[in-house]
Amino acid sequence: MTGPRSTEQRRQDALYRLGHDVDAWVATTDTDTGAPRLTPLSFLWHGETLLFSTSATSPTARNLVANPSVQVGVGLTRDVVLVQGTIETLAAISDELGDAFATKSGFDPRTLSTVYPYFRLTPRTIQVWREEDELAGRWVMRAGAWL
Repeated sequence: MTGPRSTEQRRQDALYRLGHDVDAWVATTDTDTGAPRLTPLSFLWHGETLLFSTSATSPTARNLVANPSVQVGVGLTRDVVLVQGTIETLAAISDELGDAFATKSGFDPRTLSTVYPYFRLTPRTIQVWREEDELAGRWVMRAGAWL
């Protein structure tokens, strides 16, 4: 390594990872028990938000509806993008957005017989780091604004 990346370089690296990676670890909280739940879900980075879909009857979907505060990890442990934000359950999505999600994820929830709602995550914070030397400057977004 040549030392820590600049905030701008980390932002660009995060945007690349969000645009190209397919899966993320989604951390939710069961509001009844307080128990954490970590679930891998495919995602689409669309504009400035992440789009997920999971079965309406899954514990993850129930947690997202009950407690829309969520944290998502994308990437490797030594090249991670951590996104924290708020989930919005979408009543419907456009065909264009559904097609983009299906193309990126290789999975089209619209074709399933069970209900798979879409969830949009609007980031409040994003952290990016590779090694210990990047911990001090890991924040690339705070309060929903890029630094």
